[in-house]
Amino acid sequence: MTHVADSHDLIRVQGARENNLKDIGLDIPKRRLTVFTGVSGSGKSSLVFGTIAAESRRMIDETYSAFLQGFMPSLARPDVDNLEGLTTAIIVDQERMGANPRSTVGTATDANAMLRILYSRLGQPHVGPPTAFSFNVPTRKASGMMSTEKSGGRVEKKAVKQAVYLGGMCARCEGMGQVSDIDLTALYDESKSLREGALTVPGYSMDGWYGRLFEGMGLPMDKPIATFTKKQLETMLWSEPTKIKVEGINLTFEGIIPKIQKSMLSKDHEAMQPHVRRFVERAVTFQICPECEGTRLTPEARSSTVNGKSIADLCRMQINDLAQWVRDLDEPGFEPLLKGLRHLLDSFTEIGLGYLSLDRPAGTLSGGEAQRAKMIRHLGSSLTDVTYVFDEPTIGLHPHDIARMNDLLLRLRDKGNTVLVVEHKPETIAIADHAVDLGPLAGSKGGEVNFEGSVEELRSSDTLTGRHLDDRVRLKETVRGSTDALEIRGADTHNLRDVDVDIPLGVLTVVTGVAGSGKSSLVHGALDHRDDIVIVDQAAIKGSRRSNPATYTGLLEPVRKAFAKANDVKPALFSSNSQGACPTCNGAGVIFTELGVMATVESPCEDCEGRRFQDAVLEFELAGKNIADVLELSMSEAEAFFAKDGPTSLPAAHTILTRLVDVGLGYLTLGQPLTALSGGERQRLKLAVRMGEKGEVYVLDEPTTGLHLADVENLLGLLDRLVDSGTSVIVIEHHQAVMAHADWIIDLGPGAGHDGGRVVFEGTPRQLVEDRATLTGEHLADYVGATV
Repeated sequence: MTHVADSHDLIRVQGARENNLKDIGLDIPKRRLTVFTGVSGSGKSSLVFGTIAAESRRMIDETYSAFLQGFMPSLARPDVDNLEGLTTAIIVDQERMGANPRSTVGTATDANAMLRILYSRLGQPHVGPPTAFSFNVPTRKASGMMSTEKSGGRVEKKAVKQAVYLGGMCARCEGMGQVSDIDLTALYDESKSLREGALTVPGYSMDGWYGRLFEGMGLPMDKPIATFTKKQLETMLWSEPTKIKVEGINLTFEGIIPKIQKSMLSKDHEAMQPHVRRFVERAVTFQICPECEGTRLTPEARSSTVNGKSIADLCRMQINDLAQWVRDLDEPGFEPLLKGLRHLLDSFTEIGLGYLSLDRPAGTLSGGEAQRAKMIRHLGSSLTDVTYVFDEPTIGLHPHDIARMNDLLLRLRDKGNTVLVVEHKPETIAIADHAVDLGPLAGSKGGEVNFEGSVEELRSSDTLTGRHLDDRVRLKETVRGSTDALEIRGADTHNLRDVDVDIPLGVLTVVTGVAGSGKSSLVHGALDHRDDIVIVDQAAIKGSRRSNPATYTGLLEPVRKAFAKANDVKPALFSSNSQGACPTCNGAGVIFTELGVMATVESPCEDCEGRRFQDAVLEFELAGKNIADVLELSMSEAEAFFAKDGPTSLPAAHTILTRLVDVGLGYLTLGQPLTALSGGERQRLKLAVRMGEKGEVYVLDEPTTGLHLADVENLLGLLDRLVDSGTSVIVIEHHQAVMAHADWIIDLGPGAGHDGGRVVFEGTPRQLVEDRATLTGEHLADYVGATV
């Protein structure tokens, strides 16, 4: 593509230094589709999201009055000298759509709101306003309403009892669709006392304030729970929030069961910490609410129908079927509403999400599904000259679906918008008008612009991306033989149709199929409850700016102890969250300056120069390095530093570091905030941690997420090492390289939603290619081409 000279047609970046960017400058053509490539950690997200999109958002916020800005989140200015030609940026990312169990696909889009209006007008019998069909609005019956009547020339006020349904929330399950029953025997060991650790609920320890709270409520601390009186047991289990004073401090005591219901059962299952999830699975039985039959709605809301269907019936339907039902609805007086609803539902189908239903909990969508759901609102937009920013939009997509995503990206461009896409998949890189490759490597060895130009020029360039753009993994000549099998019988979660399948053990098994075919339902639904299986899913890592790979993996603990032993001081000195913290910034490394209604300014702490520790702590060294020096090491450098033949041998730390390097994170520094990691980096960090756990079977959910083409080969090597060490590996994956490298493939389909849910192929990759009987088989055959 020829370079555009007119500055009005360019987004011009000068002196970008955000994160690892090395003072880079480049021109990005407007109203074109530009793809950003490079290895994980090369600086793509720092440039596209952290610099261009962030500055666009910040400048838009500055157009609001200072009063309004006071109510908005403060955005710091990116570290860049100059940005010209920016337009309004719309970010369509992979952040999950919240973990609120009250949020569904229908409530997270406008679909439920539009259906509620429709039923409040057309539904028979008429039951009330739109909120009467909302399971998030409680039902309140208002009575004693006043009416006026004329009687003999006089106006009389008369009290009339009338029930008004303000909300549609089922009273029994409070709009959750399910009720829970808690097994008391899973909450405590009645043979022990509270002080002896009788409570088995996560988070309850009698060593701290909980112990004082329980004692303050008059509960015996040293008697077995089996000896508690009925009143004492009720206090411990069921007590409503009760204010008490403990050691002069006002505290609130709440029974264990209400506490569990508020702190655990009100959260989405997928978002729970693993140990909390295991407790809930052990202690709590969930069943469909018998009152509303899982619809979350009152009987009145369910009794109102349009063309014989209630709003609950519609929300249960697969969206592409619901779209047809709405198309068949002939109500001329409601055409504007129906037109909007038809467009919305057709957009779901068009974007490859027609297999979902509106009652699907939003928190159960994968990152790729969530990103596509967010795209829906932009497809019908009449806005032009907007900058759309996408973060790997092909994640979670089968090769069959990638072409459809490409069409949507091109449509946004053709309406006169600038489309910026961070991407690794060659199928999407191929459609770009312009390519920008960052690198040459990752972390401190990245952050430079390697290449700018057309995709064809990128393909022939001597960059890592260019050299690997046409990579193809060959089918293996021989595959491993199975030692045993995991038997799954009668699987019927979500759209699965009573599936029976044997997953071979001792080999690398890949479960594939189009998005919505039932892959995750099969693997997670059947295997999540087993103790001998290690699950590495796509749930986000919980972590603040103070969390980093060293704290998350447990690596910092042996390092602190080594520093303490070498210097004969306490380990807590070597924690920036404890005694060793710089008193000026409290160990944050930065100072936040509040400027009232203006943006909060973040600047490095002048006292510790961003190193987080007190000067006195930094005088203590281990093999010539202080604790801040160690935290600035990359994983690869730290692996050498703590190796057996390194400057200081530390086996406990070295074992963790080896796993981190193995999963492709050797370029990350030990002290990098978790908040600065990409989604792919966080997932691989989680994989490194789980590799340290005992488990005979590993389940990985799309481990190629965020991986550069050059890194996929390393991942295949890691999977081989896991299998060769005696671990069975099950991978849910769309990437053809992983399919080609498998020993066994289980393909689900043939389509998505009610068109899927069946095993359409079981066998070796070579058999799948030779048969070409499924969509996966066709695409894998095209991928391996002449290498079969």
